Amino acid sequence: MTYLATGLRLPINGLDYAILIIYFVVVLGIGFLARRSVRTSLDFFLSGRSLPAWVTGLAFVAANLGATEILGMAANGAQYGVYTVHWYWIGAIPAMVFLGIVMMPFYYGSKVRSVPEFLLHRYGPSSHLLSSVIFAISAVLIAGVNLYAMAIVLEALLGWPQWVAIVIAGFFVLAYITLGGLSSAIYNEVLQFFVILAALIPLTVVGLKHVGGWAGLSHKLTATHGHAFLTAWRGTGIGSPNPLGANWLTIVLGLGFVLSFGYWTTNFAEVQRALSARNLSAARRTPLIAAFPKIFIPAIVIVPGLIALAMEPSLGRPGSGLQYNDAIPLLMSDLLPNGVLGIAVTGLLAAFMAGMAANISSFNTVFTYDIWRAYVRPGRPDSYYLATGRVLTAIGVVIGMGTAVIASSFSNIMNYLQTLFSFFNVPLFCVFILGMFWKRVTAAAGFWGLLSGTVAAMINYFWIYKQGIISIPTDQGANFVSAIVAFVVGALVVVIVTPFTRPKPAESLAGLVYGTHSPGMAEPAATGDDAWYRSPALLGWTALILAALCYIPFSF
Repeated sequence: MTYLATGLRLPINGLDYAILIIYFVVVLGIGFLARRSVRTSLDFFLSGRSLPAWVTGLAFVAANLGATEILGMAANGAQYGVYTVHWYWIGAIPAMVFLGIVMMPFYYGSKVRSVPEFLLHRYGPSSHLLSSVIFAISAVLIAGVNLYAMAIVLEALLGWPQWVAIVIAGFFVLAYITLGGLSSAIYNEVLQFFVILAALIPLTVVGLKHVGGWAGLSHKLTATHGHAFLTAWRGTGIGSPNPLGANWLTIVLGLGFVLSFGYWTTNFAEVQRALSARNLSAARRTPLIAAFPKIFIPAIVIVPGLIALAMEPSLGRPGSGLQYNDAIPLLMSDLLPNGVLGIAVTGLLAAFMAGMAANISSFNTVFTYDIWRAYVRPGRPDSYYLATGRVLTAIGVVIGMGTAVIASSFSNIMNYLQTLFSFFNVPLFCVFILGMFWKRVTAAAGFWGLLSGTVAAMINYFWIYKQGIISIPTDQGANFVSAIVAFVVGALVVVIVTPFTRPKPAESLAGLVYGTHSPGMAEPAATGDDAWYRSPALLGWTALILAALCYIPFSF
C-alpha cells in the first residue's frame, strides 16, 4: 500500500534544508553535553533521578506528541471529526491526573526503576517477567510505527528513499540516546516540544485562514458530513450511527477508563519521565504539568485534519489516492512557504524522533533491568549494565526498523496503536489497579489475570471482530470493545484465582498497596515544592475542570 499520495512533493529549498541540518546538529550537541553526566546505570536509564518538574513535565507530553499523535490524530480528525477530542479530554486528562495524584507516590516511593519492577515487588517473578516481555515487544512495535511513518512521509514529501530516511533517523536517535541516555532523550524532547509547536501553530493558523476561519470550516464540513461531525457527543446514543462507530458507553468505559488509564498509568515510555524527577513532589507534578498543554493540543492536531478534509473532500475515500494519514503533509504541501516549510518538516522529524526515542529509551531500561539483570546475568558490576544498556539501544533501533513494516497494513496508524494498547496496556492496568487497592490479591492471580486479559483482547479483535462474529462498525469501536473485554476478563480471573491461592505477607506490601507506606513515600518536600501553586491536588482539579469546560462548545 502507499502511505501518501503519489507525486505529493514539497517545494523544499536550501533554506529549508539548512533548518533541518541545524536541528540535527543541536540534537547531537545535546547528546554530547548530556554524556558528561552519565557515570552509572541510574544516570543512563533514569537521569540519576535529578531533573526538575518542568523539564520532566514537558518531556512527558513531548514523548507522547510523536508521529503517531500528529499524523494519527489529524487522521482521526479527518475521519471521525470532533469526536476525536475524546482521546484528550476524557481519554487522557483524568488518567494523567490519577497517575500524578494517586499512583506516582507508589512508583516513586517504592524506588522502582521501571513499571514491570513494581509488579515484581507486588506480585513476584512470574508477573514481572511476563509484563517485561510484553512491554519490550510493544515498545519496539510502537518505535517501528514512528520510523515507518517518518520514512514514508519523507519519501513522499522530499523524495528520500525509505531506507535512507529510516537509517538517518535511526542513526540520530541511536547516537543521542547512546551518548547521553535518558537525560539526552528528555532534553531533546523538551526542544522537540517547542519545535513541534513552531511547526503546527503556523500550519493551523494559515489553514484556518484559507478555509474562511472556523465559521467557513464549519459551513463546509456541515454541508458534507452533517452537523454531528463537529460535535463531541451528538449521535453517540446506544444504537445510533456515527463516524466513530462507538456509543457513549464504549467511549466512557472503553476509551475514558480502560484504554486511557491503561496507557497513561502503566506505559513506561511515559512513566519513565516522571521517575527521572529529582524528588517525589516533582514526580507527582510531572504528569499534572503535562496535562495542561495536553488539553489544548487538539487545536493543532485535530483542527488541521478537519481543514485538510474541507480542502480535499476526497481524503480517505477509496480510489482517491489520499489516505487520512495524508492530512498534515497535504496541508504542508499546499499552504506553507519556504522557511516556514523547513520548520514544519523539522517539526515532523522532531515528532518522529521524540516518539521513537521515548520507546527506545524505555525498551533499553526494561530489557536491561527487568530481563537481562534479573534473569540472565544477575550480580554483575554496574558498569556492565551501563554498557548493556547502550548495546540494547542499538538493538532496539534495529528491531524498530524491522517492525516498521507491520504498520503498513493500517491506513490510520492511530487505529494500529489503539489495537496495541488494548492488547498490552489494559490487562497490565487491570492487575495494577487491583493489586494496588486490594491486599489479598495473590502472585498467581496477578500472573493469570495479566495473561488472560491479553489473550481475551486478541481473541476479541482477531476472531470475534475480524471474522465478523459480532458486527462492530469501525476499528476504533472494536478497540474500545477489546479494551473492555481485556479488563473484565482479567479482573474476573484475578477475583476467581485469589481465594484459592496464598497471598504475600502483609509486611512485604509496604508502599505497594493503598493504605500502606514506605519510607520513600514520606519524603519531605524540597524547598519551594510546598508552595500552594505547586499542590498536586490544585493542579489536578484545575486540569480536570478545564478539560470539562472545553467540551461545552462542542457538545450540541
